[in-house]
Parts: sequence; structure tokens; C-alpha cells
Amino acid sequence: MLPSIRDELLRALRVTLVVFVVTGLIYPFVMTGLAQGLFHSQANGSLVTKNGQVVGSTLIGQYFTSPRYFQGRPSATTNLNNSSRPQPYNAANSAGSNLAPSNPTLLQRVEAEEKLIRKQDGLAPNATVPVDAVTTSFSGVDPDISEAYALLQVNRVASARGLSPAGVRSLVESNVQGRVLYFFGSPYINVLQLNMDLDAGQTS
Repeated sequence: MLPSIRDELLRALRVTLVVFVVTGLIYPFVMTGLAQGLFHSQANGSLVTKNGQVVGSTLIGQYFTSPRYFQGRPSATTNLNNSSRPQPYNAANSAGSNLAPSNPTLLQRVEAEEKLIRKQDGLAPNATVPVDAVTTSFSGVDPDISEAYALLQVNRVASARGLSPAGVRSLVESNVQGRVLYFFGSPYINVLQLNMDLDAGQTS
């Protein structure tokens, strides 16, 4: 009986060591190497740099409030220490509002967002407001907006910067990115990249 137990323990130990080496060392190193070699930017957070300094990521939105900049969609993320206080684009606490379409709180917030957008962007009463302009994403840190929402903001941004609306519109259209693999999702615009192009004077 004892020799059998000893053999079983040694066999179990060898299996454990093999599994540890394969799944805990070899596999992670191979996957990390492939990721760094084939998808270097994505594997390192899709960071965006300006003059050698990291200014953000193409994967995480930023809270732009100045009329000189294009604004992203609303964010439902909150402060980690006080879940009732909004903290837009808080990547440490990614979350959606989890409110149903019929929820009165959501309806009131969407109505308030719509009124604010109509006011700040000078929209006509019958002008259509894109859905991503008044609703939050599931993650709360969505870095992208639709082309329609970006175009809606063109006149405000152009006026605040003293630029030609046609030039700003052209910049927006040049930033439109297509569907993923030409099939998934909808065309979109990365807000951070668009605003960086604005600051770089690419409308001239």
C-alpha cells in the first residue's frame, strides 16, 4: 500500500510541475511575445503620445468640456469612494448606468442631455440628436463617437477656434474609421485623435 501511495504522489507531483511549466511559464511567454511582435501598440494599451509624452489611450475616453473641443458621449462611471458621485471616464470603475429604457431617471437624464446639446451646438428644434450624444456606453469609457455626432459639433468648434466650418468638417470626415473587419459595428471617430488633430492645425 505504501509504495503505491508514494508512486501516486510522485506521479501527481510530476504532472503538477509539467502543467505549471506549460501553462504558467511557456504559454504566457509565447503569448506575450506574439502580442508584442504582432500587436505591439494594442498589447501596451494603445497609448497616444504627443511630443514624447503619453496623453491618453485610444481605448479610453477623456472628459472634454471646452467648446473648442469635440466632446464624447456621456459617461456613467462613478467615484470609487462615493458611488453616487459621477466621475466621467473613470477607467478604474468602468460601468454603465444599468437603467432600463423606461426608467424615469434615464429618461430625465437623456432629456436634459438633449436640451444641453441643442443649446450649446445651436441646433434647430426639429434637428435630430444622435443617440450616442445622449446615452452612455456599457463601459462608461467609450472613446469614440458616431460621425453624425461629430458633424453636429462642427459649427461650435469652428466658432470657438475661429476656423472655417468647412475645414473642421473636412477634418471630421478624414477621421472617420470604418467597421471592424469591414463588417462589425458602425463607422466611428476617436474623439482624442480628432481633438489632437485640431490642436495640430490640420484643418488648414
